[in-house]
Amino acid sequence: MNIPLTDQELHNLAMNYVGKDLEQRGFEFIAVNSKLKKHPQFVCMDKNKQYYFVIVKAIMLPENPNNYDVVWMESFKKHAREKDAKVLYAGVGLGNPNHKSLPIYLNQEYLIEYNGIQVLETNLN
Repeated sequence: MNIPLTDQELHNLAMNYVGKDLEQRGFEFIAVNSKLKKHPQFVCMDKNKQYYFVIVKAIMLPENPNNYDVVWMESFKKHAREKDAKVLYAGVGLGNPNHKSLPIYLNQEYLIEYNGIQVLETNLN
C-alpha cells in the first residue's frame, strides 16, 4: 500500500538534508524547530560566535526550490537584524520520480534538488 508523506514529513525530510549540510560546514546547533511554518528551523552559531537563523523550505518539484517569498523574508530579516543574526535560506525540492503530479510515498524512492544554502543579506537597502 502506498502511503503519501504528509507536509510535515516532507518538511522533516528537507530539514534532515539541511541539518547534515550545516553540520558538515561546522555550525553548532543552538535550537531546532521542526514544526511546519515555524521559523527559523535552525538557530546556529559558527566558530566566530556569529548567530544564524536558517529557514528550510520543502518545495514540490518542478517548482524552483531556490525561490522564496521576498516580502515575507524582508520581515524575517528585520527580526534577524534585531537579534544580530544572519539569515540563511535552504530550499529543498522533492518529487516523485515517476511523475510530477504523484506524491512522494513512504519508503519509496524520490527526487531531490538541493543546491545548498543561500546567504541572504540582512542590511537595509
